[in-house]
Formats: sequence, C-alpha cells, structure tokens
Amino acid sequence: MALEKAYKLVAIQEGVSNSQAKSMIDRGLVYVGNKKVMIARGEIDSKTTFRVQKIERAVPIFENDDLIVVDKPAYVNSDEIERQFKGAVLLHRLDRETSGVLMLVKNEEFREKAIKEFKKDNVYKEYIAWVEGIVSEPVDIDKAILTTKKNNRATSNVSSKGKPARTEVTPDIVSGNKTKVKCIIHHGRTHQIRTHLRYIDHPIIGDEQYGGRRAKRVMLHAYKVRLLDMEFVSPEPKAFVHFE
Repeated sequence: MALEKAYKLVAIQEGVSNSQAKSMIDRGLVYVGNKKVMIARGEIDSKTTFRVQKIERAVPIFENDDLIVVDKPAYVNSDEIERQFKGAVLLHRLDRETSGVLMLVKNEEFREKAIKEFKKDNVYKEYIAWVEGIVSEPVDIDKAILTTKKNNRATSNVSSKGKPARTEVTPDIVSGNKTKVKCIIHHGRTHQIRTHLRYIDHPIIGDEQYGGRRAKRVMLHAYKVRLLDMEFVSPEPKAFVHFE
C-alpha cells in the first residue's frame, strides 16, 4: 500500500494548493467516511477518497451606520469575517467552530459605547449547546476562569486566581445521553461556556479540547444578543435542530 501525506492527497483531489489543503484539515473540514482527518501531515493510503465539508458564507442579519451583525458559520475564524466586511472591525469574537451572532462596528464612537456596555455586563448573550449527559435542572455556575496561552492556543480553567465569570444553564431537550441546553453568560471570558460546562461534567459534544466526544463540530451556537436596546437572533443551524 502506497502512503502519502494527507494534505498532499487532499490538494490533488480538490485542485487546491498544499497550504489550502492543510488549512481545510486544520479547520476540521476533511473526512474519510465519517471520520475527521486530524493530522494534515499524517500519512494515509494514496488511494483514499476524501469528503470535504463546504463552508457557508457569513450572511448579514442587520446593518446600520454603526454596525454590521452577521450570522457566522462554523469552521470560520472571526478574523476572516472581518476581512469579508471591509471598513468594519470586530466588536467581539466567536471560536472557530462556534456559529451564530457576531457583531462588527463601523466607527470608533459606537465601538467605545458598546465596549462600555460589555464591561458593565449590560449585554445579554444567549447560546445553545448540545452537551454530554443528562442535565435535569437549571444550573448557575459562578466560578472564576483563568486563561493561559501556549503556542498561540488558549486554554481556560476554573480557578480562584481567575477573573469573575457566571453562566446560567437551562435544560431544553434530553435525547438519549445528551441534553440541549440554553446558556446565558455574564462577563464573557475566553472559552467561558466550554470551561464551565466541563466543570459540571457536561462538556459540549464535539469539544474535544474540553472533554467532549468527537463530532463534526463543537455543538455551540450564539443564538441571541441584546445590545443598547437592539436584539439580534441567529436561527439554530440544521445540525442542532436535527441532532436528536
């Protein structure tokens, strides 16, 4: 059996450059059957046929003179969204595999006003997640979070040395040994929901970094944001609605 590096085979199959093929694998877009290809430089049978998940484009859901609000698809970095909408800058970020409401601002005056609202914890942020196990009752997780960075990768943990963070978790649907939950976050620390859900032993499905089982994506969606008397909603992705 002849072996070749995975990214080189993907590049040939998809007609893209080696660097584009590596990026596809790193984003979690490349599968063999139902198994995600995890290592771009890993060697694999040269006759392998790959399935590549297509990325949806970010669609604007609101725009005025101050901001653009988009429905961010999974697998896309927030910085890439910023490049897509020239003249606007990110007001906040979502993790690469998190979908949903993402806001970009068009002027410094509005940015400063909005940041003050974030700092005062006046911004309502509601997420939907599918988690491991059965969550039968609401849980209010009020635990400080400490974030460290190594090799440009952030990792967060519950720690008394960290910054204040609170997440309200409410169960919605139980299906098998998993639960769909609503999460309302206060403060908004790096990986806050992911860290808090792992802390209560209900990690998000697909979130392998924080103890979840492997899945096509991290099952976390930014559903609703309220800022300065404006409300923005991103409908649940099909992957969430049909995940039972």
